[in-house]
Amino acid sequence: MLLAKTLRSSTFKRALIWIAVFGAVVLALFGYVYRSTTSYVLSRSDSTIEAEYAELHKAYKIAGQSGLIAAIARGIADDRSETWLYLLADPAFTPVAGNLKTWPSELRGVKGWGNFGARAWKPEAVDGRLLRATFETLPDGYHLLVGKDIGDLDEFARKINTALAMTLSLIFVLAAAASISVTRRTVARIEAINATSRAIMHSGLGKRIPVHGTRDEWDQLAENLNLMLDRIETLMGEVKQVTDNVAHELRTPLTRMRARLEKAGGGQCDTDHHQPLINDTIVDLDVVLSMFSSLTRISQIETSDRRAAFRTVDLAEVASDVVELFDAAAEESDGHLSLVRHQRVFVTGDRDLLFDAVANLVDNAIKHGREAGQVTVEVAHRNDEAFISVADNGPGIPANEHPHVFKRFYRLERSRHIPGNGLGLSIVAAVARLHGARIEMLDNSPGLKFRLRFPEPVNSSVEAECVRAADANAR
Repeated sequence: MLLAKTLRSSTFKRALIWIAVFGAVVLALFGYVYRSTTSYVLSRSDSTIEAEYAELHKAYKIAGQSGLIAAIARGIADDRSETWLYLLADPAFTPVAGNLKTWPSELRGVKGWGNFGARAWKPEAVDGRLLRATFETLPDGYHLLVGKDIGDLDEFARKINTALAMTLSLIFVLAAAASISVTRRTVARIEAINATSRAIMHSGLGKRIPVHGTRDEWDQLAENLNLMLDRIETLMGEVKQVTDNVAHELRTPLTRMRARLEKAGGGQCDTDHHQPLINDTIVDLDVVLSMFSSLTRISQIETSDRRAAFRTVDLAEVASDVVELFDAAAEESDGHLSLVRHQRVFVTGDRDLLFDAVANLVDNAIKHGREAGQVTVEVAHRNDEAFISVADNGPGIPANEHPHVFKRFYRLERSRHIPGNGLGLSIVAAVARLHGARIEMLDNSPGLKFRLRFPEPVNSSVEAECVRAADANAR
């Protein structure tokens, strides 16, 4: 089944196309090498034949036909006679001198070059060796032929052709095997992803794509998809948690409102008697509306288009405004709220969202800190990072609860009697993610310190310009 899918896959078809293209290129390259090599060897052979012919023609010019016959005899007597061909024929092409028995039928005319078989030279030859010669009709009507055995060249060409055919065959076989192997592996990994996807669609998000440990691009893809599935599973869990928490949080106020309405509907219309019921119902409705408002606020913060409103913001100014807003609330609980800032610290962000985040941290510190406790807001700029922290000296949060406090509607058991909906820190987390900030929960000994770290504060030149603009506006 996997082999059938491999052969039908678009990857394999594309590989075959490229194999064909590669084979054509290799064939053209080998053809060029073959033609170049044989042409070079043949030209060298022709040059040698021309030189020998020139020597015989020179003898003919000096001593006439007798001198030419003597030169041919010397050539035949030489050791080269096994490979060289000589023939002087009369006008009727009857041999007069030389080592050829007959004038080759392929070589007719006044002058030229040609190839012919070895039997014209040696009738007993059966190996089909090839001979090459140049010929010319002399002024006296006789015909002169000088040639050479080029069987080695022919054998060389046959070996090149054989090597070319074997090489091309091997290339195609190896390329086809490699294509099938690579495509098979690709199809197998894709099929694993498809199988996992089908399993997830049928049984839920518990399945994960297998990772082979090769650290190749397929493993990286599988790891990224698994991380995406982990994120989706987490989000689905958060959605379920939010749904359960919303149902839990709404049950109590809605039940109270229903009981009051039943009580009001069962009695006579008495404004003095029903007014407290109406007031309490309005309070519960405000709690419900505040809960949905906070959920909507988190959803708005998590949309990416909120970055369009980013500007240069002075964290010290934001912290100062928050402290001013909550100063009275701290005094009501006999607490003390203070601000520590050494300089102006500028970051790029949404001022309103940063204000909400710091305000939620300060509100939590006042509500859940020690009675008549100390809450400190600090702004600093160190090691190319901007900090804003909110610290209290209350009971703090147990370390095992730290991963959960940013979940929506999550509340510590000891804090359930304190008014709130468990969404404040969720808003802080959403604002931090939008700004690329990191949230740290530190031991304040005693108490807890929340710190927001911004990795890219505005550079000093822009900072100075912002300071001058702020001072100008203050005047």
